[in-house]
Amino acid sequence: MTLLPITVPASLLDVHRLDPEAGGWGFRVDHAVATAAGDSYVLTGLRRCRAHAADSADPAEQNFGYHLITRYGSDGKPTATAVFGQAVPGGGPSAIPERAVVNLAVLPDGAIAVSSHPGSTHLLSPDLDEVLASWPMSWGWENKLDSGDDPFAASIAVTPSGRLLCATSEYGLSDWAGAHPNIVAVSEPGAPLGPGRKPVLRAIATLDARTHRQSEADSYAHVRYGDEPVGRGNRPSPSLTEALSTLTGTSGSLYGYRDSRMSRPAALGDDLFVVPVFGKIYRSSNRGQEFSFAVVDDRGVLHGRLGGLHLREDSPFTGFDFTVVADPHRARAFHLNRYGLYAWTADRVLRARMSTAEKPFKPLVHFALLECTPAGELLLAHRKQHLLLRVPVPQDLDDLAVAVEAALKGYGRERTALKKQYAPVNWLWSDSAATVTCL
Repeated sequence: MTLLPITVPASLLDVHRLDPEAGGWGFRVDHAVATAAGDSYVLTGLRRCRAHAADSADPAEQNFGYHLITRYGSDGKPTATAVFGQAVPGGGPSAIPERAVVNLAVLPDGAIAVSSHPGSTHLLSPDLDEVLASWPMSWGWENKLDSGDDPFAASIAVTPSGRLLCATSEYGLSDWAGAHPNIVAVSEPGAPLGPGRKPVLRAIATLDARTHRQSEADSYAHVRYGDEPVGRGNRPSPSLTEALSTLTGTSGSLYGYRDSRMSRPAALGDDLFVVPVFGKIYRSSNRGQEFSFAVVDDRGVLHGRLGGLHLREDSPFTGFDFTVVADPHRARAFHLNRYGLYAWTADRVLRARMSTAEKPFKPLVHFALLECTPAGELLLAHRKQHLLLRVPVPQDLDDLAVAVEAALKGYGRERTALKKQYAPVNWLWSDSAATVTCL
């Protein structure tokens, strides 16, 4: 196992005179990815919000909200940080706006794709010092024809052959306002994304087919089904909502898949994918609500669901942990929620379950599962202590519980060593070594 501190540039803390012991600030870890060479990129958010500082022009007092991407070398040392989301005091406007849901992908040429809801994608250089290309999609209650939008995807995952597995958003769904991730689509091998190159995405699944409010303006030329852009009735059928309702016998049920949502699709291989779908979220307890980790191939065929999960005992609604990560090189999928860590093979059979009710695995409730690396490691982030844990996954998933238990036992020892090196205050890890670029 390897443990990394998820750092914040000391220069950014200094310009805002952020006191970690004072209130009003927050730091979160959103996503992380890794390269085949062992480098890691960690996406985080740093905010400060205090009522008395709402209109302050003094950087030491004013509120702020930044996204940060930090690159770590294979030795675990931070080497570069990109800051975006808003202008840094004394700097120009940010080239990448702040968004609520953001994720990363390492493209085959080494560029870093930053995608966000509803469908913006920005490409950064591997050193995080330059925005190479942008395909923006603004957020609004309805699609505006004069917005100048040129979206690509709300999320991207890369298959071993370099195909891009994407989620794209649509306006005009049912009676919802705004754009929502609704299409699962893939690019063809040898069709790269880069400056001046925007590949066609072939739709293989649609979440919700209630598109009677859509017009031609709600379709995008690069997302296609057959020979035409996806829009209204031109889309994969049946929808995942319909197919899963039939599969689970919940058609017409209040707790079925009507008004369901999906989270980021994950690649099990070049032609097999996992799409997390979860039922409508209610104000009262949602534990026991329907959810499925649907397995779909690149022809749009639903092969079933990742098996072995109980709607209540394994519910991801507690804590709203709907992320599934996959290792496409070894055809494995993983999920972590407040009740356990789970692992499957491509045949959808549950091969390992580590219950957080058992003493060795209780610490897992404090972690979020972010991604699986090309080397087959799990990337987990401690929600409070802001540390990134890399857990090697053994070849035989029967041995995964032993590997996870060993990593959790070693966590405290490695954390103590890092605390001596960085001296964090309130688990805010300040760093002065990485090169900082404001994008």
